[in-house]
Amino acid sequence: MYFYLSPSYIKTMFLEFKKEVEHLLKEALEKASYEYKELEAGLDLEESEHADIASRVAFPLARAYKQPPKIIAADIVNRLEIPAENTLISNAVAAGPYINFYANDFFLHKTLQRIKERIWVAEKKGKIIIEHTSANTDGPLHIGHLRNAIIGDVLVRVLKRAGFDVETHYYVNDMGRQIGVVVWGAERIAFDETKKADHAVADVYIAANRMVEENSDFLKGVEELMRKYEAGEEAVVKRYKAVVKKCLSGIKASLERLNIQHDLFVWESEFVRGGAVKEVIGELKQRGNIKFDGSALLLKLEGIEKELVIQRTDGTSLYTARDLAYHRWKSNRCDRVIDVFGKDHELVSQQLTKALHILGVKAPEFVIFEFVSLPTGSLSTRAGRYISADELIEKIEERAYEEVDKRRKDLVEDKKREIAREVGIGALRYDMVKVSPDKHITFDFKDALDIEKKGAPFIQYSHARACSILRTAEARGFSVTDYDAPVSLLTERSEKELITKLSKLEYVVEEAATALKPHLLAKYARELAESFNLFYKYCPVLNAEDELRKPRLVLVDVAKTVLSDVLHLLGAEAPEEM
Repeated sequence: MYFYLSPSYIKTMFLEFKKEVEHLLKEALEKASYEYKELEAGLDLEESEHADIASRVAFPLARAYKQPPKIIAADIVNRLEIPAENTLISNAVAAGPYINFYANDFFLHKTLQRIKERIWVAEKKGKIIIEHTSANTDGPLHIGHLRNAIIGDVLVRVLKRAGFDVETHYYVNDMGRQIGVVVWGAERIAFDETKKADHAVADVYIAANRMVEENSDFLKGVEELMRKYEAGEEAVVKRYKAVVKKCLSGIKASLERLNIQHDLFVWESEFVRGGAVKEVIGELKQRGNIKFDGSALLLKLEGIEKELVIQRTDGTSLYTARDLAYHRWKSNRCDRVIDVFGKDHELVSQQLTKALHILGVKAPEFVIFEFVSLPTGSLSTRAGRYISADELIEKIEERAYEEVDKRRKDLVEDKKREIAREVGIGALRYDMVKVSPDKHITFDFKDALDIEKKGAPFIQYSHARACSILRTAEARGFSVTDYDAPVSLLTERSEKELITKLSKLEYVVEEAATALKPHLLAKYARELAESFNLFYKYCPVLNAEDELRKPRLVLVDVAKTVLSDVLHLLGAEAPEEM
């Protein structure tokens, strides 16, 4: 079961440690009369393999003061004054051009205490509307939509954890040509009611699209249907809504299997019949560089070669104008707007930004992701060549079941299926966000489920291992929540490294929320699991002497909590056994 993560955050010791480092470093720089405030990278603090935090500030100062960076680093360290008490810093050293800072035992002790006690600090940061997925309602989601949906959902979770009020939108394209083809086709082809709703819609779309491609007269019928829907003809509106809602019901079911939900499903037709699109087109005609090419109304945008088509000759609107109206509406409802778009929408995002500027509307922030593929090749809904999200989910859950069944013959069937579902969905979600959105990925079932590859199953297994240790401890009568245990005895390197890694969750959340890069959280989750496993390898827990066993059980309990939290942020479940 998940611990609910409210839009607040634990007052993390690592962030406090970092702030203390910043304060002492600034004091030392001022004592040495170094001008640092105008430096582009500031104090240039970063995580390091050689320290808890390292600063590269000596590099830019070396250029400014024409001194070797190692001389400047040593000079700064000599001027550092670390307080004798009430500090989280044990010491600082110059390592060549770097300044390395290390946390003390008090930092380690307070980290464990605060994570377990859940000391919350409310910090409201404003409202964000994030739009993701928004797949056309002409069929089921496919693997390309999955990366959009999962990146968007992890960002939603991260932003909420970072303190933002987040509203999630699915923008329903109910006015495009594809939807017109489906509605037209539904009059001639019966839906297969034995199939999942979105798959039945896809069958009709594919068949109807072939009919339209083979007979141009049919296309006229589709276009007439589209005009009537935009005009709001009651009977046509009713038909459209029935088809779109049918498809959406199937899409929602797929998203729910992936632990994804949207707060609002916003239909683009609302902005046409409500007058918002007409207003946008009117303002662009007044303020923008508009031209008519004989077939459509075009908006010329500075710095972009391709004009934005905003209206057809018959007066009907295009997706672009409706999108502008939607974004203006969103902008008036929040402090920030974030859109998750595929690489194929990069030009659209640039055009949108320029056009919104003309309208005096703040542009959204874009998270552009590269495509995802399977080893088998590309996907296309229109031609009927695609692998649906449902098929992908079924395949990975079945593969996960095979692994569970092979390893856990002792479990009843229902438990095997439950673990397979948790592991399969976790593996799918993790692999979609484990690399930066701007990098292409190829999804491979075997790699995703391989614990040795250190994906979601590896992290989930670490959580299950922690749960197993705690269950065994309780069965033996050992206390697992003795927070008066002498944690000062946790002096092994793997113990200290694990505690330091545990302290960094909120720091990583802040980084991922600021940069809108969910892969930073996935990287942290993997590193945390690695750190926990090293601790488990080198530090006996259940067989340790009584005095040492107590603090180590506390460390296992806290690690379980943070592993569960980070899996939740990734949208994966935290199994208690695997």
